[in-house]
Amino acid sequence: MSDNTDSTTETPTRRDTLKYGGAVVGGGLLAGCVASPEDETSETEGSYSVTMEPVGTVEFDEVPETWFPYTGDYADMGVALGRGDGLSAIGVRARFASHLYEELPGVSVDGSELTELYQDGTGKEIFYELEADVHLIDPNFMENRLQWDRADVDEIRDAVAPFVGNTIFSRVYDWHDYADYTLYEAFEKIAQVFQEQARYEAFAAYHDEVLADVRARLPNETPTIAVLYPEGVPPESFYPYLIGSGTQSKHWTDLNVADSLARNDIGDAQAGGGTIDYETLLEIDPDALAIRMQGEITQEYFDTEIVSHLRNHNVASQLQAVQNDRVIYGGLTYQGPIIHLFQLERAARGLYPDEFGDEQLFDRQRVADIVNGEFHR
Repeated sequence: MSDNTDSTTETPTRRDTLKYGGAVVGGGLLAGCVASPEDETSETEGSYSVTMEPVGTVEFDEVPETWFPYTGDYADMGVALGRGDGLSAIGVRARFASHLYEELPGVSVDGSELTELYQDGTGKEIFYELEADVHLIDPNFMENRLQWDRADVDEIRDAVAPFVGNTIFSRVYDWHDYADYTLYEAFEKIAQVFQEQARYEAFAAYHDEVLADVRARLPNETPTIAVLYPEGVPPESFYPYLIGSGTQSKHWTDLNVADSLARNDIGDAQAGGGTIDYETLLEIDPDALAIRMQGEITQEYFDTEIVSHLRNHNVASQLQAVQNDRVIYGGLTYQGPIIHLFQLERAARGLYPDEFGDEQLFDRQRVADIVNGEFHR
């Protein structure tokens, strides 16, 4: 663990200006809603500030070079903004879909090389060891999901680097009583952190273009689906995930599907809900099942470990989704702007094979060009 010291006899380094340049507006770092004027970025003579709830306003004297998030959504944002080289760590490697970048020419992030922050818990020491310039993490996530104390968050903020982030993937946590950012609202904030507003604008424009094209091809009647995470593989029960405003559901809300779980008063697993079995699913009998799994999930693995099991199960085989071949891969929990495009494409193909088939629904080269800065600014 690095020494937590502040030398006053040496010329301040670039890291010092980043480390101690953070300022929090409105009192407590973990306050529910921080009063902020317009959540805007201001720039004066090289320094600038970024305002994002729940942290408030953070001052930067220089653009951060080294950084890490806890969740893959913010990792994906940084990569999309051309900052992949500065990414040093991730909460859990398997929950970051870095393998998808292999389809983007000239874009590469080796997820296996990233330090894993979760190692039977996440301690402060690893933050000192990594010495990042900024942590793209909601500090309330550290406190409520990783059981840090408020003092721990304050210590790392002051001694290492500021926190900037908002838990956007889910809306079910009772402690999340502050601003709910959409994926692109949060992405815009991170673009301000890295001063990459042009890349953000290029992504936002292309996202709107892709989404408009996909939605124009959707049928008038869209299916009811149940988003499920297997308790084990092969599965005998599932953790239910409701389709809501959190960014983990964006590809489903984009496709205008209805949530059969919510319609039947099933509680979300992230809000303390339990598992559901095949008998419960049969009572609900959704049009389609979307099975969420972490890591690199090939279609062959999915068919062998999930679909075949359901077809041969005495209860699951009675589900209309199984009988009609509408058991599809549900994607990963954490999606930023790049991962979302891949998950939107796979979800559209899975739900509507007659319309989309194996078609690529977005241009890999165009996305790579934005990441690599090869676009009209």
